[in-house]
Amino acid sequence: MENSKSTNKSKVYEMASIGLMAAVICILGPLSIPIGLVPISFTNLAIYITLYILGMKKGTLSFIIYLLVGFAGLPVFSGFTSGPSKILGPTGGYLIGFIFMALIAGFFTDRFYNKWYLSIIGMILGTAVCYIFGTTWLAYQANMPARAALAAGVIPFIPGDLAKMIISAYIGPKIRNRLIKANLF
Repeated sequence: MENSKSTNKSKVYEMASIGLMAAVICILGPLSIPIGLVPISFTNLAIYITLYILGMKKGTLSFIIYLLVGFAGLPVFSGFTSGPSKILGPTGGYLIGFIFMALIAGFFTDRFYNKWYLSIIGMILGTAVCYIFGTTWLAYQANMPARAALAAGVIPFIPGDLAKMIISAYIGPKIRNRLIKANLF
């Protein structure tokens, strides 16, 4: 009976953690800097940190919950937007691409969370896949050549995304280690 209570407590903690990190993404996701067709968003920073805290599977699930919340109409996407039109619109490919980014970056942070350079490599690879997915979708939806889509949706974001990766690689392991010390991970 005691083991059952422990398992239930563990499941409740797990669900609460996933929900909490989905809420963090919902809070940071709408904060953006409009610079053109694709805004600078803090969504990927929130995802990177979530992956350090929850790991690949639960971190990706947190992001999917965020997507569903935005799809349902709560204004959690960049610029406080929401709905199916945002996901199916020109920048929606980046939102969907974040799923692949989370899986790839999460794989690396799960295995190498205390080796910043390997975690950053995972974030770079995941972000590259997100860029490819998002840029392809942007080019199709906006009826623009690939070069123009790259100029609008990738090139201006590389320095900022690298900075977000470095920030995440610095604070992510610290948060994770504190959670481990507190017996919460």
